[in-house]
Amino acid sequence: MGRGGIPHDRSGQLKQIESGLLPGEQIIAVYDAVGTGTGFIGLTDRRVIVQDTSFVGKRVAITSIPYSKISSVSVVSNRSWAGSFFSSGAIAIHVGTQIYEVEFRGEEKTHHVHNVITDFIAR
Repeated sequence: MGRGGIPHDRSGQLKQIESGLLPGEQIIAVYDAVGTGTGFIGLTDRRVIVQDTSFVGKRVAITSIPYSKISSVSVVSNRSWAGSFFSSGAIAIHVGTQIYEVEFRGEEKTHHVHNVITDFIAR
């Protein structure tokens, strides 16, 4: 838990999201990602922000995805439905033909991100 009650893993990532906020936009959470390709994910009341670190030459992209453009969000798991559903700590965000996969440390973060995105895309 961090400043102002915003859940986040690293203050530098939270500051990056804060620096790019639109007027009146509120941060919900900023979580560090593990594995290759993604540095972190930020959730606001308007969009999902993904840092993509997979570009050649150590370049980094910050991608903003409005909730209205997300067609679905999936929990990525190597377990069956009968097993622990949020065990893997990864989600996949479907935006048109693009899929952004983000893996987390801890299933609580996966659960939180999935529920926030599902809530916003269901509106």
